[in-house]
Amino acid sequence: MIQLDDLATMSCKSTKVAPSVDFDHSCSDSVEYLTLNFGPFETVHRWRRLPPCDEFVGARRSKHTVVAYRDAIYVFGGDNGKNMLNDLLRFDVKDCSWCRAFTTGTPPAPRYHHSAVVYGSSMFVFGGYTGDIYSNSNLKNKNDLFEYKFATGQWTEWKVEGSLPVARSAHGATVYSDKLWIFAGYDGNARLNDMWTISLQDREHACWEEIDQSGEIPPSCCNFPVAVCRDKMFVFSGQSGAKITNNLFQFEFKGHMWTRIPTEHLLRGSPPPPQRRYGHTMVAFDRHLYVFGGAADNTLPNELHCYDVDSQTWEVIHPSLDSEMPSGRLFHAAAVIQDAMYIFGGTVDNNVRSGEMYRFQFSCYPKCTLHEDYGKLWENRQFCDVEFILGEREQRVLGHIAIVTARCRWLRKKILQAWDRQRQKAKQESSEESDEGTFGGPRDIPAGSRPSGTQPMLEVSIREAEAQPFEVLMQFLYTDKIQYPRRGHVQDVLLIMDVYKLALSFKLSRLEQLCVQYIEASVDLQNVLSVCENANKLQLDQLKEHCLNFVVKESHFNQVIMTKEFEHLSTPLIVEIVRRKQQPPPRLYSDQPVDIGTSLVQDMKAYLEGGGLEFCDIVLLLDGHPRPAHKAILAARSSYFEAMFRSFMPEDGQVNISIGEMVPSKQAFESMLRYIYYGDVNMPPEDSLYLFAAPYYYGFSNNRLQAYCKQNLEMNVTVENVLQILEAADKTQALDMKKHCLHIIVHQFIKVSKLPNLRSLSQLLLLDIIESLATHISDKQCAEMGSDI
Repeated sequence: MIQLDDLATMSCKSTKVAPSVDFDHSCSDSVEYLTLNFGPFETVHRWRRLPPCDEFVGARRSKHTVVAYRDAIYVFGGDNGKNMLNDLLRFDVKDCSWCRAFTTGTPPAPRYHHSAVVYGSSMFVFGGYTGDIYSNSNLKNKNDLFEYKFATGQWTEWKVEGSLPVARSAHGATVYSDKLWIFAGYDGNARLNDMWTISLQDREHACWEEIDQSGEIPPSCCNFPVAVCRDKMFVFSGQSGAKITNNLFQFEFKGHMWTRIPTEHLLRGSPPPPQRRYGHTMVAFDRHLYVFGGAADNTLPNELHCYDVDSQTWEVIHPSLDSEMPSGRLFHAAAVIQDAMYIFGGTVDNNVRSGEMYRFQFSCYPKCTLHEDYGKLWENRQFCDVEFILGEREQRVLGHIAIVTARCRWLRKKILQAWDRQRQKAKQESSEESDEGTFGGPRDIPAGSRPSGTQPMLEVSIREAEAQPFEVLMQFLYTDKIQYPRRGHVQDVLLIMDVYKLALSFKLSRLEQLCVQYIEASVDLQNVLSVCENANKLQLDQLKEHCLNFVVKESHFNQVIMTKEFEHLSTPLIVEIVRRKQQPPPRLYSDQPVDIGTSLVQDMKAYLEGGGLEFCDIVLLLDGHPRPAHKAILAARSSYFEAMFRSFMPEDGQVNISIGEMVPSKQAFESMLRYIYYGDVNMPPEDSLYLFAAPYYYGFSNNRLQAYCKQNLEMNVTVENVLQILEAADKTQALDMKKHCLHIIVHQFIKVSKLPNLRSLSQLLLLDIIESLATHISDKQCAEMGSDI
């Protein structure tokens, strides 16, 4: 039973805008209680313009810092176009009001391009550029460290003994593990990429320590942001001279190791990383990084880019329709309070300083685990029903018919052919047994209705594939990605070339692109000839062309032809390289759109909507009505089904569907299947009532569906759907939702009374409406009604 009580408290509670409740399996309330809050709500992904800073409070500015402390934003320093500033402003996010923050003691000298962070109940300001920009005198970088205590307003300079970081501005700073971390910046002569840290716990014994960094250290840079997410520090783009890129780097605090985040897995046509830029902001919230603004190749874009740390993918956030968008800007500053980002100031068009404050509403739904769940099914090899026999050595690889036939038409055809052969063989054996007077041979069961336990493992022979590249291809079918091996290593690149050859044969456009992008990014001076020769052998013309162009580049040619590998290259390839160097072919440009193929989500959607009907091997019974489905898919997404199929699979291949003691409506059941098959969370609000407990009951990987159900119920009850939701609330005994629906009905009764669904309500629900109307009508209204009779 789902019990809803808007006065109840629960330990597993979510936020209004972005519900994100983790399951507490030791807490019975997590199933039985749903606490709803019926508004008012802030729209997800909405930009809102807040009151700007008045000139009598503080100047418009850029190159300043903002930090968040409790329910306030603190703005320090910057420049107003004429002078550097060192005032401290406070913006109360609840009252949306500005004031000057109380300060005492000696503040830092006026400055810009400094850094500011919060630790405990203090703000720490480090470095920056000071002097008189109006007279262009006394301009210099600083390496001083100041503390501002929010409780007392006291400014204090930390006097630190020993080695100090070189004075700098336009650097990055963050707090992690009770320490302030400083990275890169500009020292007045050159850009930097060193890193320093200092403990903020004990002022008396604090000292600076330079960090010995390793790995793919970002180039020297300035005017970039840093953000901490999942115990890692991230750096994106910035000014780095000729080396400026749009690379994203992550820093492991524990091992002091840098890694460049690869982009080879991003398909052409899918959202790319933001353009290279400087003067932008980046903040972390939940598992995402949000990049806004900056100067990107002489433009001031105002899109909000979002990076998912888990999936390593970028997307552009589409603002809500009622958004008040900020214009493009650079040298602004951003901070996060609760579930919203605040952006203040910056330089906008025509070098104008801004005093605007904007608020952006985040969403933080639990991540979609669709790809991970199918990936675990591939790794565990449970419930496999097909065995691929590969190459001349007849190596064997297990798989699942449902996933393979949903993703690859070429393999689907192979599986159907193998089924036909299996049926013919079964018929022949059955006929021979009948001739000998025996009975009980195998039945010829139609593919679309075969219980899984009645069929032996299907064997499919593929002579043109070897096991190792085929396993990489299978991993792609299950997860929509491949685990890239070590980039640049010859054997690993040759493996992906074999995968690419299979992708071409199997007509998997999406996998083709992934392979090409990886290979092209991996080609270097050490492996280019091996890759070129292999591409020539496999007749992979696009990759061969890339390698030839790489070899004949002015900066590469002499180094390549002096290698031992060039001496052993085949004569025809040497001739091609020489001719290519002497007379490069004209460059061909194509306006044809790139075919990126279909995604896992698209394929599983089509499979559920009828494309996989002939491969169904389980029947789900909803109130006696059959719904064919696929055992492997159900087991991959639900621990309930996984345990059932592993331990006590019903002999007749039929499973009754309920959520606890409740049988969902047919519409709600279809919504649940859409979630299981391809992660869809869009559904009418009445379905959400039935499915709120489904994630717990069926053992989904997380509570993503539950979080969407909760918000759907809170935000989308309207006059048009209130009667359907009332019925669902009554059936599921969702008491506060039923009360909320009755409240809407009595206040909008003239409109509700005209709805055709009103006539189909049960007698008991009609009595509930009449009783609510009677309670709502005042004594005066009763008297007026009586006088009319």
